[in-house]
Amino acid sequence: MTRTMKIAIVDDERDMRQSIGQWLALSGFDTETFASAEEALKALTPDYPGIIISDIRMPGMDGMQFLRKLKGLDSTLPVIMITGHGDVPMAVEAMRLGAFDFLEKPFNPDRMTELAKKASLARRLTLDSRELRRELSDGSEIMKKLIGTSAAMVRLREDILDLGQADGHVLITGETGSGKTLVAHALHAVGARAARKFVLLSCSAFDEETLARRLFGPAHDDEPIPAIEEARGGTLVLEDIEALSQSLQSRLLTAINEQGIPPETRMIAICNLHDEGKTCESVLRPDLWFRLSALKIVVPPLRQRGEDILLMFTRMTERFADEYGCDAPAVSAQEAAQLLQAPWPGNVRQLINVAERAVLQSRRGAGTIASLLMADSDDLRPAITTEGKPLKEFVEAFEKMLIDNTMRRHKGSIVAVMDELSLPRRTLNEKMAKYALQRSDYL
Repeated sequence: MTRTMKIAIVDDERDMRQSIGQWLALSGFDTETFASAEEALKALTPDYPGIIISDIRMPGMDGMQFLRKLKGLDSTLPVIMITGHGDVPMAVEAMRLGAFDFLEKPFNPDRMTELAKKASLARRLTLDSRELRRELSDGSEIMKKLIGTSAAMVRLREDILDLGQADGHVLITGETGSGKTLVAHALHAVGARAARKFVLLSCSAFDEETLARRLFGPAHDDEPIPAIEEARGGTLVLEDIEALSQSLQSRLLTAINEQGIPPETRMIAICNLHDEGKTCESVLRPDLWFRLSALKIVVPPLRQRGEDILLMFTRMTERFADEYGCDAPAVSAQEAAQLLQAPWPGNVRQLINVAERAVLQSRRGAGTIASLLMADSDDLRPAITTEGKPLKEFVEAFEKMLIDNTMRRHKGSIVAVMDELSLPRRTLNEKMAKYALQRSDYL
């Protein structure tokens, strides 16, 4: 969901704060005003969803003292300072202390709007990143991202919970786009190292010399500390482990065997082979393969997740519809069957792309899900799997999706769902029990 940014306007002059508030409100911002720094501090929190515009010269706590308090509260909070004539040196000092920028009276309102937009964008990115880090360090939250009730997904979550508590290194394999990096985050989040560093390094992103420095050191002055050292005591994730040259594989094995990787650090290797006919085992040194694959997780491809495909597609279209400010497209029985039958070579990543495009074309009132699946296929016919499924499976998957969507839209109102689907209460209760749908989940 797109986050709405607020602007807190702090100025002891009533006319000034009201005029600024009115102008910014006309520019589309959500504003609130405070007559003093002390009053503002009572309302502001470390995760305040917005920015601050404050005068420098105020009675009581002045703008400079206020800025210091705000930076102590949240060092990333953008603060735009308003300064009078002759106070520019003070404004420069405010910038040194971490102010986002300053405006000198009399200022151009358009300039203020421009600064407010830039500061709000910076704040949104900071808060989104902070929220993501919290989710990725919260085992219960990240496990919720592994959506699905299929046997494959139940087994995957069980494997993550089991191996998350182990100490050994882990190898994660699976098709491209299947969610291997998310699984690595989950392994870290449910384990004993959840509060420690999580360091991710792509072995395919650098040439051999640079990768050697980024992994083992010594790093150049403009580079971060080596990943092995940075991840000490936490989790080191090596994406695209198959991209390691034979010499780097040898160095990595030596680091594992001779404690070049600290024993308290867990390593997770992600293998993402794209070449047909090759496996992770065939491209890694046998001794490195055996060290990494003692604990192994295979992430199932999307086409093996059955009705989870419809559940995920619905969740994704609702999320994108929320972002784009429109209704999520309805999925017909025929489209549900096409989604279930598609081979999904790009797996979850492809499904997310198709869901976003479905929302965008629905907003324009054109296009079909079948056309999107065809666009993702080399063939001109709708892409379907070669493995047939019983009609009963398609019917039940569509029925479950329909009841789930209707329950969520009506926030668990049984009467509203009965009315829309023309189902008697007993039949609806039986079907909800059959598909393990709980009314409490929708309230």
